[in-house]
Amino acid sequence: MFNALQGLGYGIISFAIIIGVGSVVLNKLGNAVGGTANTTVQYLLTQLGSGGLAGWTPAIIALTVGMLFIGAFLVGKGGKGSY
Repeated sequence: MFNALQGLGYGIISFAIIIGVGSVVLNKLGNAVGGTANTTVQYLLTQLGSGGLAGWTPAIIALTVGMLFIGAFLVGKGGKGSY
């Protein structure tokens, strides 16, 4: 179980790093190009930020940890063999 939580932690950290690096790169790209491209990039940054994809991160974490605990309890009860 703890190995699964460690993998989940690595996944969440990777997800956060990808969003952060992606935001910086998109911002620099939009500022370099300017005009309509900058408007589009700013919209994409809003969608990646707390109002968009990154805003779902706490819900995904809670759901995943809950499913891990439920799975651990179901696996533990499955070995008793009571019919």
